[in-house]
Amino acid sequence: MAAAPSSLVSSHLSRLADLRRAAAPATPTVPQQLRVGFSRRRAQRVVAMAGSGKFFVGGNWKCNGTKDSVSKLVSELNAATLETDVDVVVAPPFIYIDQVKNSLTGRIEVSAQNVWIGKGGAYTGEISAEQLVDIGCQWVILGHSERRHIIGENDEFIGKKAAYALSQNVKVIACIGELLEEREAGKTFEVCFEQMKAFADSISNWADVVIAYEPVWAIGTGKVATPEQAQEVHAAVRDWLTTNISPDVASSTRIIYGGSVNAANCAELARKRISMVFLLVVPP
Repeated sequence: MAAAPSSLVSSHLSRLADLRRAAAPATPTVPQQLRVGFSRRRAQRVVAMAGSGKFFVGGNWKCNGTKDSVSKLVSELNAATLETDVDVVVAPPFIYIDQVKNSLTGRIEVSAQNVWIGKGGAYTGEISAEQLVDIGCQWVILGHSERRHIIGENDEFIGKKAAYALSQNVKVIACIGELLEEREAGKTFEVCFEQMKAFADSISNWADVVIAYEPVWAIGTGKVATPEQAQEVHAAVRDWLTTNISPDVASSTRIIYGGSVNAANCAELARKRISMVFLLVVPP
């Protein structure tokens, strides 16, 4: 795209609002999800959501950025026009959280990309929930496929980390999703339900949890779940919440989708009314 950086961010946030309105059901229904993506010089993905829940736009910067590039991205975000009925969250690398928190508009909340399973102590390299709260970090991403399949975190460990984060008033973006071989073997629901159960075994209050369905085979591969595939998993997860937690939690919990969404497929996703949207942005 030829747009200048600040106008690029503003234009995509504006389009996100348009897509949300296009995806909104004519009559109230159980929330659904949608993720919209775009790309510039580097892989940048945007996700958006629509439904009875409040819109959620999240940006996971992963292991990217420098002080200069983070400052530029923060300037773009500060200059963007944001609607009042949208939750916007960004997740910079740990070493830049304080910089982002001190320079980013209070309209946008800040997330960590990981947190330790309990209170701080002799755990070299870890970050505690108490430390996140101390610097004003409101969210944490847990269960991302890169933590599960590259770092080796298991379901139970992730669930316990989520529970401790929530106990310290850190809100959780709980990621679930299947590998390609698991989808091809017809195990998508089985895998997602196992991951959901691990969260449910540890979590008692879902008010501060957002579920992110991100099929592993669609993350950074250029492949994307069809609207029908995403909708099918979202509906199954919501049914699982109804049966295993409660109808109230099932209807109020926001579920978002992520995985190679782009400008070419976002309109179709919106027409399918996939309930919520998750935005991933990697700084240049």
